[in-house]
Amino acid sequence: MSRREKTPVLANITTGYRLRRSQRGAALVEFALILPCLLLLLFGIIEFSIALYDKAVITNASREAARAGIVYAVPQLTVAQIESVATSYCISNLITFGSAASPSVSVTQSSGTSTGNPLTVTVSYTFGGMVLGKSFNPVPNALQLTASTTMNYE
Repeated sequence: MSRREKTPVLANITTGYRLRRSQRGAALVEFALILPCLLLLLFGIIEFSIALYDKAVITNASREAARAGIVYAVPQLTVAQIESVATSYCISNLITFGSAASPSVSVTQSSGTSTGNPLTVTVSYTFGGMVLGKSFNPVPNALQLTASTTMNYE
């Protein structure tokens, strides 16, 4: 083989090396540009998941309180005791990251407390956001979560 035949191969290797060398920092720059979007997406998913979990908690709290109120017991639970069941369930299970969980509970006994009459327990909670709420809030107002359960007295 002559020297001329080796030159194109060396030229290709040298060009490839220069190309890789000039591309070295491009991945870092692209990652730095896309990282904020990825973090925003990740924290948005976490925020939405916590809101769904809190919705499930207040739904279960209204069910627990309604069930406690309609069960046959002597003496029957008072409205304050039924509200206390729902409030304590929420306080022990809501994800709040240290802020005070203050759900509002209302109990409606429209037809009295005799067998077959309905008891309605409504629990409302204002979800203010945990991770993104302080810096970036896609929802301008706080999210109002409400759950209502109606059961008949036994």
